[in-house]
Parts: sequence; structure tokens; C-alpha cells
Amino acid sequence: MSALIHPPLPPGRTPSITDVAARAGVSIQTVSRVLNSAPKVAAGTRQRVLEAITELGYRRNPAARALATGRGGLVGVLTSSSALYGPASITAALGLAATEAGVHLAVEHVVDFDVESVRHGLSRLVDQYAAAVVLVAPVREAYEALAGAHPLVPVPVLAVSSGGVGAVEVSVDQRAGARLAVQHLLDLGHETVWHVRGPQGWYEADQREEGWREVLQAAGREVPPVLEGAWSADSGYRAGELLARVPEVTAVFAANDSSALGLVRALAERGRSVPDDVSVVGFDDVPESAHFLPPLTTVRQEFSELGRAALQQVLRMVDRGSAADDDGGESVAGSVQLQPELVVRRSSTAPRR
Repeated sequence: MSALIHPPLPPGRTPSITDVAARAGVSIQTVSRVLNSAPKVAAGTRQRVLEAITELGYRRNPAARALATGRGGLVGVLTSSSALYGPASITAALGLAATEAGVHLAVEHVVDFDVESVRHGLSRLVDQYAAAVVLVAPVREAYEALAGAHPLVPVPVLAVSSGGVGAVEVSVDQRAGARLAVQHLLDLGHETVWHVRGPQGWYEADQREEGWREVLQAAGREVPPVLEGAWSADSGYRAGELLARVPEVTAVFAANDSSALGLVRALAERGRSVPDDVSVVGFDDVPESAHFLPPLTTVRQEFSELGRAALQQVLRMVDRGSAADDDGGESVAGSVQLQPELVVRRSSTAPRR
């Protein structure tokens, strides 16, 4: 039988424990056992792993024993390289919670959420001997990629705001937040509420749209066409240019505070006063929202609480030994969902009669 020919690693990339496992045809846990001279590894398997280590030139991290015990005192975070307020705030909150708990945090940024990029990011965190990984990327693409990469990860993975697709998740109830915003506008007397949604592929945008639609349908109100948008003030401004031409628009729920900011300006420039002519509600309660003109009614997400809950949950997963093992064991930790809060300011009022 001819020997298998393995493709070389990409230039400039150092070999990881994942590469060793793939080369030897074994699990990462088996490589870890060989590295730590653990018993119950067949002689032939041990030999294949050692040969793969030699062929690849793999060099151990001095903290290798932490991986074998599953408690390295380090939590990995895999997130987007974007500076969007939500993911950036969650990552910052995780960092603060980790400092308070005396846990080290390693953050790995991913530009594109394809399978190879996610797998490489996870591998880098595993190579730093993270006891667990928190995935902060509330986009459908990231979780589709994770589904292909997760079998290679020997530590528990906690999802933050994954729209319910993560096996274990910590999130804020986005539907409930949208329902608060829309019900507030209906209670003020508006006949219906228009919606400028977030970008396609984002779970939070989908859930906020669903919550908006649920309230209108339950109240028997007209459901206006959705205006496609992004998380930016520019997209809100473009939506405002369109909505300013529709006289019957009296209330708008914007997918986030940035898009609400652009929306308010576009309406004002076209002679539609906020809130006298059009009431506007945002989402997130960014620090600047209280200083918008007018101050913005919005839905608050407590990112500091979300970060603490995520860290507590992932450490609980480690304590319970929830990392997948060779027998296919799964996490026994449950998901956590936090509730948002409506913050009423001056951008929303009763419609003119």
C-alpha cells in the first residue's frame, strides 16, 4: 500500500495541534494524551502521532498540560474584525468580566466567516490552550462555518446572540425588545409602525423584524413594507429619504440607534419633524443616544450583564467537564436569555390628529 501524500501547510503558517491530529488521522484529544504521556493510547496510534509531530515540526506550548486537564485559566473569544457596536461591546464586556473573575481572555478576530477561517481561528485558540471558546458573531455564515469546524474543537463552545442555533447560547431576547418598541408606538396612538431592518444574514436583524411583525399582526394593524438597511447611519439616512415622501408615515422602528440617527436627519432635512410628524424608536441604547436631537427612545441591551452571564456560563461548562470527548459527550450547561428594557425619551410621542 502506498503512503498517503499530505498537502503542505500554507506558507508562513505554523503547524497546530489540529494539523497534527489531521495528519495522524486521530482526534485532538488523542494528540493531547500523547503530548502529555497519558496512558491508554495504543502503541501504533502513539507512533503515528509522534511521526506527524516530527513531519510537521510542531512545537508544544509549555502550558500543554492545561489542555489535558481542560482548565487552562484562559478563555478564547472568536469574533468579527468589524468595529460594530454590538459585537465590540460584547467582547469588551467579556474582557471586563474576565478581569473581575481572574480569568485570562484571548481574542481571535476573523475577517471572513468561511469554514477554513473559522477552523483556523479556533485552532489558534486551542493552541493557546483555552479551556473554552466564546463565539461572538451573530451572523448566519459564522454558525454554518462553525458546524463544519466544531468537531475539531476539544473544548466547549458558547455562542453569544446566535439566534438559537448555538448548542449553548447566551443572548438578549431581540424579539421581546422589538415588541417593546412597536407596542410603545401603538400605545401612543399610531395606526401602524414602519421598520428599517438590519442587514440580511444577521440573526438580530431577523429577530427584530419578527418581533415588529408579530405585534402589528396581533393588533390587527397594517404591516408596511420592510425597508432593507444595515447597521449604519448612512443606511438609515437613505431609508429616511424614502419615508419622508410617504405622508402617512407617523412612526418608525429602526433596527439600531445608528440607523435611527441617519433616519432622523433625513426626515428633518425634508421637513418632517421628529417627533411632531414622525416618531422614531431605535435599538441598543448606545451612549450617544441620550444626546441625539431629539434624545432617542430606544431599547437597551445591558452588554455588561451579557458579558458577565457569558463568562459565568462558559466557566460553568468547563467546571462540568462539558468538552466533547472521544465518546461524543455533549455539554450539560443550558442557554441563558436576558431581557431588554425600553428607554423612553423625546423622539416618540402621540401622532398629530
